[in-house]
Amino acid sequence: MTTQLSNDTYRKVHFAVMAIEASAKKEKISGKRMHDRLKLQDLIHKRLFRYYDQLHTQSLEWVVDDTIETLNNWEQEAKEDNL
Repeated sequence: MTTQLSNDTYRKVHFAVMAIEASAKKEKISGKRMHDRLKLQDLIHKRLFRYYDQLHTQSLEWVVDDTIETLNNWEQEAKEDNL
């Protein structure tokens, strides 16, 4: 059971790293900057990890576009909530 959990966790983390780095590249920002923005919105856990089973079957390009669009939407909502 421990090995299975470790393998599941590894796959999710590997997927998230690929999505973060590819999204950063498309946005022309550093991977750290993209990670920080995603972390601020808790998008890594609430989106990339939570929906891993659905997302990992999509193309990397689709995941990148979805991640960027979701991030921009969540950041905009956060700004509006703070007004």
